Amino acid sequence: MKFTTLFIALIAGVLFGIGMNVSGMVDPNNIFSFLDITGSWDPSLAFVMGGALAVFVPFHYFLIKPRAQSINGSNISTPENNKIDKRLVMGASIFGLGWGIGGICPGPAVASLGGASITIIVFTICMVIGMKATTLLSKTC
Repeated sequence: MKFTTLFIALIAGVLFGIGMNVSGMVDPNNIFSFLDITGSWDPSLAFVMGGALAVFVPFHYFLIKPRAQSINGSNISTPENNKIDKRLVMGASIFGLGWGIGGICPGPAVASLGGASITIIVFTICMVIGMKATTLLSKTC
C-alpha cells in the first residue's frame, strides 16, 4: 500500500474521530435521545448527518466523481448490485436492532476506543466477531 493512501486514510480517520467527539455522537445517550421519538427526542444527530452530507455531496460530485478517482488516484467503483433485496433488508434490520439496543454505531464505537470504556471495547470486539462470523457463514451457505 502506498504511503499516500495510508496518509489520506490517517487524515480521514482523525477528522472523522474528531467530528464524532466534537458532535457528541460517541455518547450512546445522544443516540438514545435521537431514537426516542415519543419521549425526549433530540434531533441533534440529524443535524450531524445533515452537516456531513452538506460537506460530502458537493465535494464528491464536483471534485471526485468527474475524475472517477479518489484523492490518492485509485479508481472509484460502485456496487453492481443496487437492488433492495431480502438480504439488504435483513441486514439493515439487524443493524438497526443492534443500534437501538446498544445506542452505539460502528463508526462512533471505533472513534470512542480512545476513551478505553470497557463497554465500547466489548461492543467493538463483538461487532468484529459478528462481522467475521457473517462473512464466514455467507461463504458456506
